[in-house]
Amino acid sequence: MANNLFQKKFLKNLKTAVNKQIRYHGIFFVFFVIKKVLMRYFVSFILYIIVRLIRPIIFIRFGSLYADKIGPLVSLPVLYLCEKDHNIQVQNTLDIFHDGYGDGGNGRHICNHHLLKMWKRVFLTRRGVLVVNEIARDFLLFSMKFSLGGDHIIRTKREGRDILGLIEKSSIYLKFTREEICQAESDLKKMGIQKGEPYVCMLNRDQKYLSETFPERDWNYHSFRDCSIENYMPAAEELTKRGYYVIRMGAKVEELMETANPKIIEYEHKGFRTELLDIYLAAHCGFFIGCNSGFDAVSWLFHRPEVYVNISDLEYAHTWLSNCVLIFKKYWLKHEKRFMSVEEMIESGAGRFHRTAEYENMGIELIENTPEEILDVVDEMDMRLEGRWQTTEEDEELQARFWSYFKSSDLHGVIRARIGTKFLRQHQELLGLFSKESTWA
Repeated sequence: MANNLFQKKFLKNLKTAVNKQIRYHGIFFVFFVIKKVLMRYFVSFILYIIVRLIRPIIFIRFGSLYADKIGPLVSLPVLYLCEKDHNIQVQNTLDIFHDGYGDGGNGRHICNHHLLKMWKRVFLTRRGVLVVNEIARDFLLFSMKFSLGGDHIIRTKREGRDILGLIEKSSIYLKFTREEICQAESDLKKMGIQKGEPYVCMLNRDQKYLSETFPERDWNYHSFRDCSIENYMPAAEELTKRGYYVIRMGAKVEELMETANPKIIEYEHKGFRTELLDIYLAAHCGFFIGCNSGFDAVSWLFHRPEVYVNISDLEYAHTWLSNCVLIFKKYWLKHEKRFMSVEEMIESGAGRFHRTAEYENMGIELIENTPEEILDVVDEMDMRLEGRWQTTEEDEELQARFWSYFKSSDLHGVIRARIGTKFLRQHQELLGLFSKESTWA
């Protein structure tokens, strides 16, 4: 039934696209394009038959590096490699990948050419792996559109999520060349950061990057993930007092930081940004302050500590990272004038909402983390890294109570992350408890 619905939707979308192209380019051009597409499908079908016939001799699979967006370009390749090295992926196969640009109908957009270049170095030096764009891309598109050859498509256990906890058991797959290191260190000096000086990367999410990169689409459907950089500022200022530089990441940003502090750097706005430096900074920072954005995946690719703030879809938190401390947006029920408990967020399904309209339909307003909450969790991470953080038995009980709501599922397996300690102390009502803030003095 699902396949029939998918095929009906595909045919409807195809009819709409054809009519649109006829209006813009004329019927003869459209016939030429259709002929070209049908020929590619025919070739893909022949390839599918061949792949099935030779499977007893050589098992060929096809995959994508998903270069359209930074989150998938980081998480899917690293999880594939982790699963391959831990014998979870099928062994003794010939795996053929393509770059992955255009998978979402976005043309030939590649989110970070340098990261793609680094992945190709890894994949092309591994036994039984090839990167062949046209063949792999056509086969994948053909197979997914017509629901064929599923066992010949490379998938990870749970796309984008390390539910098996393999990343911390695996080596760091990406390495910088000597030339890349020299270039990145030279670029850091231009920013005023000398070799060995500590820095923290900081990122908030807004709509500007997607809106300008893919203007044909309306991205407001997930504006619920957005958050203001203004609430990060007290934490940024405090970090500079402790000797850190703070680098505000992002390819395109809407809201600039209002500060005269020379150690807080508007990386893109000041013209320092390069695609190499994007990856190098996240790979070598003291820790990363992230949010609901795909770019923070670069930090866990390189095993860097992460403070994760303003999580919107709570159940999608990165629970598998032991060096991650996180806090989340609170869910305010407008009609009842109260916050939802963690249990209610999960049992109602709201913790998995992926569209702004879903929250609106349930009467939920997402409340961003305050400057004080962000400062507290950043302070906790800094103290943990210095070995000065102390926890109590009551703190551990609150952690255990919070994580007890996260059952093993398609989103969660190994849980290693922690909720910000002060955040839990101050919001025990979210766990169904009365606040005991006075006992924490």
